[in-house]
Amino acid sequence: MMGSYHTSYDSADKNYQDYILPGVSRTFALTIPQLPPPLQEVVANGYLLCRIADTIEDEPTLSIAQKKYFSNLFVTVVAGQTSAESFACALYPLLSEHTLAAERELIQNAPRILRITYSFNPRQRAALERCVRIMCDGMPRFQNTASLRGLADMEAMDQYCYFVAGVVGEMLTELFCDYSPGINRNREALRNLMVSFGQGLQMTNILKDIWDDRKRRICWLPRTVFEQAGFNLDNLEPGHYQSAFGDGLQHLIGVTHAHLRNALAYTLLIPPEEGGIRRFCLWAIGLAMLTLRKLHRRRNFSASWQVKISRRSVKTTILLTSIAANHDKVLTFLFNLASKGVPFIPLKVNSNDSKQTSMPQASPEK
Repeated sequence: MMGSYHTSYDSADKNYQDYILPGVSRTFALTIPQLPPPLQEVVANGYLLCRIADTIEDEPTLSIAQKKYFSNLFVTVVAGQTSAESFACALYPLLSEHTLAAERELIQNAPRILRITYSFNPRQRAALERCVRIMCDGMPRFQNTASLRGLADMEAMDQYCYFVAGVVGEMLTELFCDYSPGINRNREALRNLMVSFGQGLQMTNILKDIWDDRKRRICWLPRTVFEQAGFNLDNLEPGHYQSAFGDGLQHLIGVTHAHLRNALAYTLLIPPEEGGIRRFCLWAIGLAMLTLRKLHRRRNFSASWQVKISRRSVKTTILLTSIAANHDKVLTFLFNLASKGVPFIPLKVNSNDSKQTSMPQASPEK
C-alpha cells in the first residue's frame, strides 16, 4: 500500500532532476527528451530511483548486511513509508570515492527525487514502486556472490538480466500504457516482449563490458555456455584470446540478437503516431545492434573501447531511426541491414508475462 509522504514539489526539484540525469547516464539523458513531456518526468524519475538502488549495491565499502539494510529501507522510502531525508542522511556519509561523484550527489539529494516520485498518479507510482522493490530484492542475490567465476548457466544470466533490466522494461510498459490508450490496447502483446527488450540491452552491456567488469573482479558470463564450447572462464585473460572463448561469445551474441529483434517487435507495437516513444526505444535498439555487430567482428577484443561505436555512427543511427520512426517496413529493413552477418539464435517465447526466458514471477499488486 502506497504511503502519502510529500505529495508536492517545486521547480527546484524538477530542475535538479534534469541536471543530475546526464551525470549518471548519458544514454538516458539522450533518449528521455524524445518522450512526450508528461512521460519525460516520470521515466527520468524512475531511472534515477533505479540508479539509487544500483549505487547501494555497487558501493564496495558497504557490508552485505548494510547493503541489505539500505536496499530494504529504500523500498519503504519509495513507498512513502519512511522519510527520504533520514535515508539520505544515513547512507550518504558511508559512500566512498569508489562511487562516482554524481551518484554520491544523487544520494545526498534523494529527497528531491522522491518528492517528485510522490506526486505521480497511483498507476505510475505503483509501477515505480514495483520496479524498485523487485530490483532491490533481486540484485543482492547476485551481487553477494559475484566473482570472476561467472554465473552458473544461461538461466542464471536470464534472471540477473531480469532483476537489473527486464523489470525496467515492465515499468516502462506500464508507464507507456498509462500515458496512451492506443498503446494500452496492445498491452498484452507488449507484456510478452518487454522483458526480452530489457535483456537485449543488458546482455549487450555485459558483453562489451567483459574486461571492465574483470577489473572489478566480477564476471556475468554463464559458465556452461563456454564449457560447451570447450573453454573454462577461469582461464580468461585479456590479450590471450582462444577460439573456444570466441565460440562461446558468438553464442551469446546470437541470443542477444534474438532479444533485440524482440525489442524491435515491441517498438512496432507502439502506434506510429507516438513518434517520441518510438524514438526512445529505437535509439537504444539501434546503438545496441551496432555494438553487437562490432562484438561479432572483433571477438578477440581486450578492452571496451575497441568495440565502442563512433560518434558518427551514433549520429547516423539517430538520424535514420528518427526519419523512419513511423515506417515499420523501413525500420525492419534498417534493423536487418545493421544486423547483417550477426548470428541469430531463436528464443522460446511464452505467451505469459515475464516467462519468456525463465524469468521469476513477481507478485501482483494488491
